[in-house]
Amino acid sequence: MTTQPVTTSMHAPTKSYTYAAVAALIIGIGAYGVGLFNAQMLLNEKGYYLITLLYGLFSTVSLQKNVRDKAEGINTSSIYSTLSWLSSGLAIGLLVIGLINADLLLSEKGFYAMAYTLSLFAAVTVQKNVRDKQALDNSTAVEAAETTEPVVI
Repeated sequence: MTTQPVTTSMHAPTKSYTYAAVAALIIGIGAYGVGLFNAQMLLNEKGYYLITLLYGLFSTVSLQKNVRDKAEGINTSSIYSTLSWLSSGLAIGLLVIGLINADLLLSEKGFYAMAYTLSLFAAVTVQKNVRDKQALDNSTAVEAAETTEPVVI
């Protein structure tokens, strides 16, 4: 019994999808930032929520990269993988704990939670689009190199 090689067709993300992901990232971070700027809370509280957002963005992009590397067969250490998962969970947990204990209206808590979620999701999507485009560019370059005939001088 012979097995057929598995072929996967790789497509670049469409421009509209890429722009929508970038727009969602800008909207999420912007809304979160405007909410913090206008919030009636102490500066150290604003700093806590800002750092929680930045930590969440970094950790989820790192996690997405780690998961993608594993899927592509790139060797990743188990310690980094564990730290990526732990870090993403901690970032989300810190926001949840902060919002539970915050003296904010329920609507404000919901606003921060949704802006945070949108920002993290959009950051992962933008990272995925970048990796997809790079992978397509690399495969196109390899195919072009394989199809060109050597020049004999």
